Amino acid sequence: MSSKTNERIAFQGERGAFSEEAAIRLLGEQISLVPRPTFEALFSTISEGAADAILAPIENSLAGSVHRPFDLLLESDLVITAEVIHPITHNLIGVPGARIEALGSVESHPVALAQCENFFIAHPGIKRVVGEDTAGSLRAVMERGDATRAAIAARRAAEIYGGEILQEHLEDHKENYTRFLLLRPAAEEAASGDKLSLAVQLAHRPGSLHKALGIFSERGINLTKIESRPIPGSPWKYRFYLDLQASLGDAGTRQALEELKNFSETVRVLGCYPAYRGTPEKTIRQGERA
Repeated sequence: MSSKTNERIAFQGERGAFSEEAAIRLLGEQISLVPRPTFEALFSTISEGAADAILAPIENSLAGSVHRPFDLLLESDLVITAEVIHPITHNLIGVPGARIEALGSVESHPVALAQCENFFIAHPGIKRVVGEDTAGSLRAVMERGDATRAAIAARRAAEIYGGEILQEHLEDHKENYTRFLLLRPAAEEAASGDKLSLAVQLAHRPGSLHKALGIFSERGINLTKIESRPIPGSPWKYRFYLDLQASLGDAGTRQALEELKNFSETVRVLGCYPAYRGTPEKTIRQGERA
């Protein structure tokens, strides 16, 4: 997928974050990158006029769903227009000249630390330090210039901040991927994709979920993901998120959505977009095209 030259794409984290790598993988180097410190700040970027679109992580193949972006998406008027699946390769990065044997601490995002358990078991003398994000942890290490400290981050972060990779592939499981969603204002929604995401609040009646899923099964529409999330302010009520191999351009899909309303209190189309078919095994480096 390509993007307009200098189109502003916001992501959560600092320069060099995995989200930045994912944005380049999806849209290419010609975009203008807008780092944001939190998910809340990320989702307000477009309304503030600071970005044209945002890229948000939605699930990891090991850690599961990233819930806060799910909730913020429902609170916004944004829609999904594309997705990208990006490999997560954890690198141990320190200041030039640093050695693993001399390290006293390694810092990173808590999920990154947890995904490198075997490294810490092999080096019990190294303390884990929790940081806000991977790239920010490396930036802090580089600013201090302390050879006894290192960070776990992406290769791109090492290139941006001048760090030295002490060990590649620190992750316990090599098949580690994160799925990101490209979100734009609802006015830019397209119906030409082959993947459909929905948010559904089912009616409190026996068999509602069974009947709702049967609507898609009867039409041969494949369900690729289902997840429930509590509805804020409504104790013990839940909203279901569905991913389907379907297009709004298909009459059967539109009929299924109309029928779904009979068993639901609310049905919201989060986006109809092209399913990602790239090859996630390649690591994006500075200067490369997606």
